[in-house]
Amino acid sequence: MTSLLGLSTYAYFWRMSDRVPSPMSLDDALRDAAAHDGVDLFQICDHLPLDTASDDRLAAIRALADELGLTLEVGTRGTDPAHLARYLHIAQVLSATLVRSMWTSGDDQPDAAETERRLRQALPAYEAAGVTLALETYEVVATADLVAVVRAIGSDRLGVCLDPANTVARLEQPADVVAMTAPYVVNWHVKDSGFTRSPGWVGFQYTGVRTGTGVLDHDAVRAAIDPDARGINRVIEFWLPWQDTSVGNTDDPAQTTTRIEAEWTEHTIEYIRSKES
Repeated sequence: MTSLLGLSTYAYFWRMSDRVPSPMSLDDALRDAAAHDGVDLFQICDHLPLDTASDDRLAAIRALADELGLTLEVGTRGTDPAHLARYLHIAQVLSATLVRSMWTSGDDQPDAAETERRLRQALPAYEAAGVTLALETYEVVATADLVAVVRAIGSDRLGVCLDPANTVARLEQPADVVAMTAPYVVNWHVKDSGFTRSPGWVGFQYTGVRTGTGVLDHDAVRAAIDPDARGINRVIEFWLPWQDTSVGNTDDPAQTTTRIEAEWTEHTIEYIRSKES
């Protein structure tokens, strides 16, 4: 099986945002991703224009990805069956075989029984289409509960999108999250994070950091889930804080932030590739 290395829209969070003078479009991000050696995948994740995109627009995205040699994945939030059906359609038009979602979406926070009911309703269509639904680990839902639902349903087209950085906010140890989810992981969000003292030493801030310098053990995660043997795609994303003057930046904040975001992209690709050599 082949494990692809990819970038997410979250790796372009600031470059695609309205906080910069000339935000990158999705097409710009796809072209930039394809220009990086070793990147074969792009995950369009939590990109609201997809919710209402016409089939013509989706076909144009697919055509551009084909031209660039990129495989696509998509990401959204929530388990409402109608919404999951919409994203299955999006995935099919984009020739994507994975949809990442989350247990909750805003105020829609179903319990485990309702989540299982919804997934059992939505999954037959995913199974028939050969598209995998990956539910992400994050702080709103206990990882043990997430795994229990995935295990109870027992579908080959339902798995876990592993992001051990997210669940730290629930006081779950990344190593514990990896161990619980490892048999069910079908997608891996690769980023790093760390703690710093808040100004005045009043509390802590938990933010993204340059890959390999934070609290997450990339080697341990890779060993636990064995992405190459299992065909688990690795998707790079960041939690880069906005570089405003409060952190000592005297240059233009937008320019500084986007420059660092681009540097982190280059560094993370090389970091991951160095682990494979």
